[in-house]
Amino acid sequence: MKKKQRLVFRSILLVIVAVAVGYTLYNNVFNDKSGSVQKGDQAPDFELTDLQGNQVQLSDYKGKGVFLNFWGTWCKPCQREMPYMQKEYRNYKKQGVEILAVNVGESRVSVKNFADRFHLSFPIPLDGSREVTKAYGIGPIPTTFLVDKNGKVIEITSESLSNETIKSYMEKIKP
Repeated sequence: MKKKQRLVFRSILLVIVAVAVGYTLYNNVFNDKSGSVQKGDQAPDFELTDLQGNQVQLSDYKGKGVFLNFWGTWCKPCQREMPYMQKEYRNYKKQGVEILAVNVGESRVSVKNFADRFHLSFPIPLDGSREVTKAYGIGPIPTTFLVDKNGKVIEITSESLSNETIKSYMEKIKP
């Protein structure tokens, strides 16, 4: 009986060790954050095309606060926060705060339909190749970076944002 218990214990221990090693390898191989942007970093410049065909370059917004949001049309938290973003955009645009809502890898048609449905007026750059998404080290979406007037990242969040939170973030980056 003791021999059988010892065998079961060793088997369980071996499975735990194998899972731990597998998890560590997975994190190191598939979750490479070497390109991720951290709080306090200079926000990497990028140039993307928006829904209207205009070139949008982050450095063109120097001197303004930028609410840089990475999102997708299928993302339920993104759907909830977009109307709040639109509301605060109307209030803060005149105060030097811009929203750049970078769509992650979707077609122009689906993004345009989404933007029309929610009456969005802020720039929506399209990251079809996901190069900017990778450069910023985006994992879950939505992910929002607050970029100050000097291009420095002062806050990063991957939470679904309420209207109050968006408003407080706009206040933080107002020049």
